[in-house]
Amino acid sequence: MKFSRTLISLIAVAPASAFMASPKAVSSSCLRSTPAPFFSTDIAEALDREVSYQPGKADTPFAKKYGHLAGAEIRTVAEAFSQFTDMLGTPINALYKGMATDLVGSLHLIVVNARFNKDAVFSLGLVSALDLVLKNYPEQDTAKKIKTAMIESVGLSESEIDAEAASLEEWAKGKSKEDIASALKGEGDSPLAQIAKAAKADEWWMYSKFFGLGLVRLMDVVGVEQDMSVAYDVMEEWVGKCMEKPYYTACSDSDLYFKTKGKLDMMETMMKEIEIREKKRMADRLEAKAEAAIRAAEKASKLQEEIDNEAAAKKETVA
Repeated sequence: MKFSRTLISLIAVAPASAFMASPKAVSSSCLRSTPAPFFSTDIAEALDREVSYQPGKADTPFAKKYGHLAGAEIRTVAEAFSQFTDMLGTPINALYKGMATDLVGSLHLIVVNARFNKDAVFSLGLVSALDLVLKNYPEQDTAKKIKTAMIESVGLSESEIDAEAASLEEWAKGKSKEDIASALKGEGDSPLAQIAKAAKADEWWMYSKFFGLGLVRLMDVVGVEQDMSVAYDVMEEWVGKCMEKPYYTACSDSDLYFKTKGKLDMMETMMKEIEIREKKRMADRLEAKAEAAIRAAEKASKLQEEIDNEAAAKKETVA
């Protein structure tokens, strides 16, 4: 006997007072209202579905495609960041620690999603994002290690990511915005057209922020003005009209990219100003030391001259 039918039978034999408030507490309007369908077959079917539910076994297209992954062990963000720290093996500059943490976390959550499929646009976006964030890192050797650790800690291959990004960027050189739009419609046999065709054919295709950043980088390569409002309209056209996918998140990521880029440019300007001021202070200190050394040398020379004169005078007196 199913659980739901047993539960309903127990409710049926229970006294009515167990489910009703006292007559004094019930208004006349409530008494005239139609009773809720507590014993309806809809409730019974819902209870049956809850009791018989098994993860990944639902009779839906999504469950049929991804049901085999039910119960799979997935690393947490903390474990990914711990591996990133171990692989890096050196402290991160305080100004970059927050950005590094956010990038590791967001990248990990994208990669462990069952719907994620790596492609060249994603790779180009990831490389572009890391280059933007780390281009002014004080120690460039450490910046390269950060990039490697960030990619490898989530199970991706840095050499493969770099190769895919370079290949797509090289293909886009000399193209126009319209050429990219045609490829995103699936026209032709270019690498970008193949990616667009696969996305259109996949009902569960997953957009990620690095895919959006890859499109922003393609805009830059083909000469689209790097302005927030211009990029928003192009992103809407490429993702919404050409790829026929929801574009709001992509446009939002485009806006965030330009806002972040603006902040990083300000940081770069500030760091250059600090560097210039520090160099000026160092030059002033060196100049002061040089002047002090010259004065000390002149003083020593005068002193030596006085000593020599005094020695000569004594010799003349003795003679």
